[in-house]
Amino acid sequence: MTHMAYLDCPSGISGDMMLGALVDAGVGLEPIDAAIGSLGLPDCRLRAEEVRRNGFRATRVIVDHAPEHAHRHLSQILGLIDGANLSSRQKELARRIFTRLGEAEAKVHGIDIEKVHFHEIGAVDSIADIVGTAVGWDLLGAERLVASPVPTGCGTVTIAHGQCSLPAPATAELLRGIPLAESSVPCELTTPTGAAILATLADTFGPMPAMRIERIGYGAGSRDLPQQPNLLRLLVGRTTEAVPADRVWMLETNLDDLSGEMIGYCIGRLWDAHALDVYTTPIQMKKNRPGVKLSVLCRESDVDPLEHILFSETTTLGVRRWPLQRHVLARQKHTVQTPWGPVEGKVRWQTGHPPRFAPEFEACRRIAAEHEVPLRAVYEAAQQAFDANEVERVEQR
Repeated sequence: MTHMAYLDCPSGISGDMMLGALVDAGVGLEPIDAAIGSLGLPDCRLRAEEVRRNGFRATRVIVDHAPEHAHRHLSQILGLIDGANLSSRQKELARRIFTRLGEAEAKVHGIDIEKVHFHEIGAVDSIADIVGTAVGWDLLGAERLVASPVPTGCGTVTIAHGQCSLPAPATAELLRGIPLAESSVPCELTTPTGAAILATLADTFGPMPAMRIERIGYGAGSRDLPQQPNLLRLLVGRTTEAVPADRVWMLETNLDDLSGEMIGYCIGRLWDAHALDVYTTPIQMKKNRPGVKLSVLCRESDVDPLEHILFSETTTLGVRRWPLQRHVLARQKHTVQTPWGPVEGKVRWQTGHPPRFAPEFEACRRIAAEHEVPLRAVYEAAQQAFDANEVERVEQR
């Protein structure tokens, strides 16, 4: 039985809406407030109030703080997180959300990530929203998050760089690969902060999965919308499916007149475009010519752009496509401490079995190179660290 959550986003998502939904779903405000207080931000406190949005009650979390005009760089924000009284898992999640934001801002402005100068997102309330969400999500204890397609609103929004069409450039970059819902509401429904949270936390997108609902939280947006309730709904419960299932698509094409360099380049582009898996199989084609079958596994929302890459980067005249049902074990990112430093990886769960930890190759390779130790030794140390210190705590979740 998997502890899971579903995020219903009919009016988009922002940082304060997510924080309000978590608190409304039963996560205590006090530990989140204490964590925010340890960041060292000037007179920063959280308070929650019950509000109405088009007749529906919800919780709105407000960040009270002293006036300031600071615009922070990513390194400054990460420094605040590192020095705060948060668990390692909470710090890692907050860092991942902010780093994803920084990468999006760097890309849209064409600058190095270390030179990104946060404006609205570097303000106290945005930092509190993201760090508070990281703490609240960890305290919620859900192993998996499914989210609905998200609307962004329409029209324009005024940001530090002037007036921009919606979704704002950074928001659009953060929502790459995420299904969007059509909306004619003329305001910003999904903010960069909300998009970064959604992109970091959600495991998959689509309709609500089979689950037994235990708690429901409603997070209120800051404004009333005449068209609809400005709410984010978080449903928390358990599924009796031992192995969650979702629908994906397979794209395949046969190639016998393309060089290995061209195929390799095409595979790289497919990975960059969010393919779930890409692989080749040697085959025998007509006239006894050796060939390659190129297979691409992807989400339904990515079928068209990935198929376009296959047509533009190969000589194929046709691509086969069909839907598949895949079973996916519940998993989440996890970090362990080794004698040479932290190693990132993934924990997976299977009903009736203890959780298993798989270190990430790149994290192990980096440590092995930096400390001149065998790669095998880093893998073994990471696994031993999980077995000795983490497995019982992860099982309790």
